[in-house]
Amino acid sequence: MAQIVDRRLNGKNKSAVNRQKFLRRFRKQIKKSIENVITERSVTDLDKGEKISIPKRDTNEPFFHHGQGGHREMVHPGNKEFQAGDKIPRPQGGAGQGEGGEASDTGEGEDDFVFELSREEFLQFFFEDLELPNLVKTKLSTIIETRKVRAGHTSEGIPANINVVRSLTGAMGRRMALRSPYKKEIIEKQAELEKSLKRHNETDQIIIDLRGRIEYLKKRIKRIPFIDTFDLRYDNRIDQPVPTTQAVMFCIMDVSGSMGRDEKDIAKRFFMLLYLFLTRTYKKIQVVFISHHTIASEVDEETFFYSRETGGTVVSSALKLMASIVQERYPSNEWNIYAAQASDGDNWHNDSKICTDLLNQKIMPFVQYYSYIEITADRHQNLWDEYQGIKSHWDNFAMKHIKNVTDIYPVFRKLFQKRDA
Repeated sequence: MAQIVDRRLNGKNKSAVNRQKFLRRFRKQIKKSIENVITERSVTDLDKGEKISIPKRDTNEPFFHHGQGGHREMVHPGNKEFQAGDKIPRPQGGAGQGEGGEASDTGEGEDDFVFELSREEFLQFFFEDLELPNLVKTKLSTIIETRKVRAGHTSEGIPANINVVRSLTGAMGRRMALRSPYKKEIIEKQAELEKSLKRHNETDQIIIDLRGRIEYLKKRIKRIPFIDTFDLRYDNRIDQPVPTTQAVMFCIMDVSGSMGRDEKDIAKRFFMLLYLFLTRTYKKIQVVFISHHTIASEVDEETFFYSRETGGTVVSSALKLMASIVQERYPSNEWNIYAAQASDGDNWHNDSKICTDLLNQKIMPFVQYYSYIEITADRHQNLWDEYQGIKSHWDNFAMKHIKNVTDIYPVFRKLFQKRDA
């Protein structure tokens, strides 16, 4: 039987292929472990890698073994204790299972398999199967987005782009073409030399001339260079225009006094997830942060996530600010507009009706998707009741309820899961 041994040198990432196979095989267990991470991490640590533990029962490998019963005789190397016909006692089971518990003086076990995901692998699993809904509009003016694509080969370029195979193939063809007439003449001269030797001596001039000509032709063949600059071919890449899809996400967070520390922490965790998802998945994406109590203001990223501002609650101030920003900076015929609002639902009672009017008239007709997250451990507040009417009227409006930290990731996935085209 033939045996093939692969002796190729391993590259820098020699185990990368095996690692990807492992990640694909245990995808279900990894995703389950990742879902629990968000409840244990702080806002600033959401985008780091993670150590994942897989139960040992899930890492068992299939193997062939003999079935029960039957008669089998074989020689076990190293046997010094047993003879044919001896009965071997079954090994006693122990309590050591590698999963904690009380100590035992018998048995053996195996710990769960633990490995570490890199930051990129963690985020890849974290945001798998997510997308912005209805991302369809494209901007066709001003900036033209391009990407590099392969476009055959060229005779000029930089050393890094040399196509070795194409260059050597061209060099081989050139050598064959240049050698061909010399080899043909050599064959003719050698045939003429053999005929002349039958009639002339080695010292005759005709023999000397023929040998000199053959030697000259062989030297000409040797002087043909193995490779010439004329043979070099470079991979050619050109800029290909691609559609530029632009999107803007409005993150609206309630920072009023009714939002306690736990509610604000949940809201920040949700928006941190959203921010990581957007910046990692989409190239052309802008994020507008709006925080509000009785007054709404557009803030930067640091202020949005770490400000301790508080006050009363007037949600319509944030919606008015969003509508004005859309009108001034983001034309709806060029931009995909999205919004995510997080609040505990507590609002000045007379203001909730104003919010409904603003959404129906100035926001919902222009956005691709609007999501509202109410963060409260008790019953829904008056803003939820008002938004129920908006949900029944607009297909691109979604609303979810978060009671505690463990609800963040499931709710986030439901809001931004991929939908069938």
